[in-house]
Amino acid sequence: MLTRLCRLGLEVKYLDAAREFYETRLGLVPVEESDAAVAYGVGETTVVLRRPVEAPRGGVHTHYAFSTARDDYEDWLSSLSDLDPAEFSFGASRSLYVYDPDGNCVEIGGIDGDAPTGGMANEADPDPQSADRPLTGVFEVVLEVTDLGRAEAQFRALGFEVVDRGEKRPRVRLGGAVDLELWEPQLGIADARGGLHVDLAFETADPEAAVEAGGPWADGPEAVEGGLRVRDADGHVLTFLADC
Repeated sequence: MLTRLCRLGLEVKYLDAAREFYETRLGLVPVEESDAAVAYGVGETTVVLRRPVEAPRGGVHTHYAFSTARDDYEDWLSSLSDLDPAEFSFGASRSLYVYDPDGNCVEIGGIDGDAPTGGMANEADPDPQSADRPLTGVFEVVLEVTDLGRAEAQFRALGFEVVDRGEKRPRVRLGGAVDLELWEPQLGIADARGGLHVDLAFETADPEAAVEAGGPWADGPEAVEGGLRVRDADGHVLTFLADC
């Protein structure tokens, strides 16, 4: 039903400090910017940094994951070593975890195949080294929920499928347009927390059908350009778009 993660919105207090991290340390290049927000294209997903001056605000202390090529993972680990990254292995894949200036836990996972030859040739890239080890997409977002069973049922109604469950802590991993981890309040790897009022936008062939399938909603639907927006019982904002 949901075919793609179009947008992940993050709340930032000071846009300049956030941009310094995402552009200088991670090598992202703005595709759109204003006095209150800046957007970056990362694979098929737009990551938006947004000051809390209007709704939707963007997620607070969100834990989410960028993908990169396995061959590039060591370079990322080296370049971010001054941030004292935590590290964890998932079978053949490895991930590092660092924090941005606003307390979002940023994971970089070496999950893709061979690194692309030539990297991202972009003259606007402030860090030439990052052009040789690009971030290729967003593959995971963690949401904090108050009732795991209710939240799981709602996202499964939207087409997500259970991939894994926590044995010691109340959490579930869902696969779909993006991997979603639903956590009741807890600390994860690198003491990460699930995001609060996270702003997610998904592509779907029929926004009205998605709203109906996932309902009832705490608020909405509200008509927005290209689709419909709702808010779930945990305050997460979901937008269903016919075209990203």
